[in-house]
Amino acid sequence: MPRLAERQQEFTAALLDPRRPVPAGCVGPDGKPDDKRFAVYRNNVVASLTEALRESFPAVCRIVGEEYFRALAPIYIAQQPPASPVLLEYGTTFPEFLAQFEPLASLPYLPDVARIERAWLEAYHAADAAALDPASLADVPSDRADDICFTAHPSLRLVRSSFPALTIWRMNIGDDIAGPVDPAAGGEDALVLRAEAEVEVRAIPPGAAELLAALAAGRPLGQAAAAAMEVCPSFDLTGHLTALLDAGLFIDFRLCPHEPGAHHGSDPHTF
Repeated sequence: MPRLAERQQEFTAALLDPRRPVPAGCVGPDGKPDDKRFAVYRNNVVASLTEALRESFPAVCRIVGEEYFRALAPIYIAQQPPASPVLLEYGTTFPEFLAQFEPLASLPYLPDVARIERAWLEAYHAADAAALDPASLADVPSDRADDICFTAHPSLRLVRSSFPALTIWRMNIGDDIAGPVDPAAGGEDALVLRAEAEVEVRAIPPGAAELLAALAAGRPLGQAAAAAMEVCPSFDLTGHLTALLDAGLFIDFRLCPHEPGAHHGSDPHTF
């Protein structure tokens, strides 16, 4: 069995990297080595994975150009072969690959654009779930509001960037001519969600990302609000939480155990 495993690894490596020699034992119907037949098979596999990446990252493809992307993809494929037979799962590490790919260092926002595209794809294929009815929170005692822990919608994704990555992504997902964007214009936080039929991607203001990240991680509302207020002292918790609930970001809630020292009741962070 170890020998078989070694041969399988050798075959896979050669299949995804044209620089490697054809594995020993690859023969044609006549029993003789058939490099051409293997090359055709290799080209088909790489072409299929390249097309899967292009479909998953259309904005990245448009930004770098079709020709460049088709030259870039095989490099990624050789370094990061599929770990699953599900083609949809391929490309999860592509944003990190772009961040480390030195020839693209002049496009520092590109990995975050790719992260938005990956988040969109994952949200699109996420499980369906009914949104939490905001009215169900009415029975929570006022002195326990800080202890509310929400369950996030399965499609919820949050992409944070120190660049205007969301603006750049929006400019490159259609057929319109993309205009100039200053990478130093400031960062953008993007919320990705498919509460109903369509995936929504929206910008969220300062503090909202901290609130959402904490709530999605299962932290109680009081702690999440404190994280938001630390970034933005004027953060409107009631308004933002109402907007998140109305958008269908949560599907359930529970009251977490009360933590000693936590402040309750008249705290303006609660609602």
